[in-house]
Amino acid sequence: MAGISTNRTNIALPTEVAQEIMQKTQEQSAVMQLARQIALPGRGLTIPVITGDPEAGWVEETGAKPVSNPGLSTKIMQAYKLAVIVPFSDEFRRDAASLYDAIVARLPLALAAKFDATVFGAASGAPGSNFDTLGGATAAGIGGTHAYAGLVAADSAIATAGGIMNGIVLSPQGKGILLGAVDGDQRPLFINNVSEGAVPMILGARTVLSKGAYNAGTPNKVGIAGDWTQAMYGTVEGVQIRFADQTSLTIGDDQVNLWEHNMFAVRAEIEVGFRADTSCFAVLTDATT
Repeated sequence: MAGISTNRTNIALPTEVAQEIMQKTQEQSAVMQLARQIALPGRGLTIPVITGDPEAGWVEETGAKPVSNPGLSTKIMQAYKLAVIVPFSDEFRRDAASLYDAIVARLPLALAAKFDATVFGAASGAPGSNFDTLGGATAAGIGGTHAYAGLVAADSAIATAGGIMNGIVLSPQGKGILLGAVDGDQRPLFINNVSEGAVPMILGARTVLSKGAYNAGTPNKVGIAGDWTQAMYGTVEGVQIRFADQTSLTIGDDQVNLWEHNMFAVRAEIEVGFRADTSCFAVLTDATT
């Protein structure tokens, strides 16, 4: 157990709590569920990107074997800091178990939601030039009566780019569109029965729900489909946790003095990077044409 000092008391944060926060962040992030994870040093990492596939050839028994030289390029994966501060009342401090439970419940969702929204092309943009986003990928409309045709169009666009659609991230709004899609006999296209109420697979691709996959616009973006073997993320040291109680927080438009209000704050931060071949992804929208 590692002691973390504050100005008022000493709180021991078990290592397993920080590990659980990181694990739950990964579980709640659609991107982290689907993309490959790599170890990322603090100084960043140059990763190879294959831009062509090797090609085999038939040869006679003593014939020369063909040499195939696929195209390669490189990208720099850089770590960017993602952080959140959550205030708590001092009552939590008296019960360590409740404090740990509250931290594990609140922090991972905030980190996962922001990471997903950024990767999916949120209006706030990427944290830097060495962080890829998917918001500019080829668009396919799934609104109205075009749900199935739009998904096939997305699959085809990904295949044309050399990928295989193996994962789809749906926003709650996108899930609603697909749940409402029916055939000519008014039978649901994407669920087996009403009690199931989920869309576990689409055209053989796994589906994951994430609020971050929704971006308002004309049309609205309601999901992302792609070849997730062409995407990777990396973290430097997992989640870093710090406590403070003699400082002020800006909450809305107000400055709140924690000590004065019998409160303390927990800051969680991770250093994370994301890179992908964005041509192997397609944005799903609610467009009806």
